[in-house]
Amino acid sequence: MKEFKPTKVQLTLAYGRPIPDIIAPDLRILFCGINPGLYSGATGRHFARPGNKFWKALHQGGFTDKQLSPFSGDELLEKRLGVTNFVNRTTARADELNPEDYSKGAAILREKIEKYKPKVLAILGVGAYRIGFNNPKAKTGLQPERIHGAFIWVLPNPSGLNAHFQSSDFAKLFRELWEFSNTLG
Repeated sequence: MKEFKPTKVQLTLAYGRPIPDIIAPDLRILFCGINPGLYSGATGRHFARPGNKFWKALHQGGFTDKQLSPFSGDELLEKRLGVTNFVNRTTARADELNPEDYSKGAAILREKIEKYKPKVLAILGVGAYRIGFNNPKAKTGLQPERIHGAFIWVLPNPSGLNAHFQSSDFAKLFRELWEFSNTLG
């Protein structure tokens, strides 16, 4: 699919639409967003809104030798990286989700981890992790629990709406994950 900018009508029609995972067996890292935004729903691509910091952080963190785009799914898989979501339902904002959405999402994530066996599940949203996995005091970084052998690493939400973290913060945090993943082989 070629890159395009969705119209207002396309954004409106994207509400509630799922988008496909970028996933395969034995990934190094499976990144997990909260849920697709309208821009992602309209394009069918993860982290598609131009202000989203995911693709830039992925590159600055050392995962890629160039900055990829939401239309680079095959290149991610070649690097043994994947993307999924806690909730695969497009909304305008993550605050439209409720605790039950996160709990169901955590159960689905456990199934995906058991099936695909990534080395690390990197959750992109501290609040999503806290609610979904019932760990209200969790912070960013490596978590003490593992799921079906996969390490759990929590990162901040890279949405452009997240004003608490700057690009340099994301680069540093993604770099820490990259360095950790290199110790796993």
